[in-house]
Amino acid sequence: MTSQIPRLGLISALHQEQAGLIETMQDIEKTNRGMRDYTFGKLWGIDTVCVLSRMGKVAAAATAATLIERFAVTHIVFTGVAGAAGNELRVGDIVVADELVQHDMNTTPLFPQYEVPLLGQSHFSSDKNLTDRLARAASDFAAHDAQGAISEQDRESFHLGLPRVHRGLIASGDEFVHRQERRDALKAAFPSLLALEMEGAAVAQVCFEFGVPFAVIRTISDSANEEAPHDFMQFIDRIASRYAFGIVKRLCTQA
Repeated sequence: MTSQIPRLGLISALHQEQAGLIETMQDIEKTNRGMRDYTFGKLWGIDTVCVLSRMGKVAAAATAATLIERFAVTHIVFTGVAGAAGNELRVGDIVVADELVQHDMNTTPLFPQYEVPLLGQSHFSSDKNLTDRLARAASDFAAHDAQGAISEQDRESFHLGLPRVHRGLIASGDEFVHRQERRDALKAAFPSLLALEMEGAAVAQVCFEFGVPFAVIRTISDSANEEAPHDFMQFIDRIASRYAFGIVKRLCTQA
């Protein structure tokens, strides 16, 4: 695994989504670039750079470009939370992106809706090898680690079962989707859509343009409806952070 990922860039939007990872790193060095703290060292034997992008597409794109240009990462993984776009997903499930789209990209009538101008495409596929490995890490975590990672009280509080791992389309936009009507409209526009978030497709476009393999993984924190803001930060702190830690550990230590 180490030889296949010479230097991993690990991005999250919020600090809770990387809780414990930086503390686990060895041979740590830190530097500030563009109002962001980049922490680099060894994470379970892999040369890794961890950074918080902050929320939104511009913030995520700037962070990804800096990781590539300034820190020479060879692979990028974005981990965080998302709202469910379909009723088949439940809170605590895990979604690994096979492709991503910017749901708020609209330059009609100059270009087709959702298409990124001058690139001629709307959907960006994640790197298959890295995504396969990340999905396997998520499945192994769900099967072997998830039960012990979350307290019984938190499982009851958030009505969690064992997480299920899904793969498919994730949509990103500079919008926290918290209305059923809006969620339904996006699902109608993208029938295969699994999850809604605010950064992944921007990272996907940057990585596509630079030719850097990437993968995106999200824990479902809400149903992207009127209930979405309730206990959002508590879920990230008590559930999603532990999922991210366990899945990244599985990814880095795979045979």
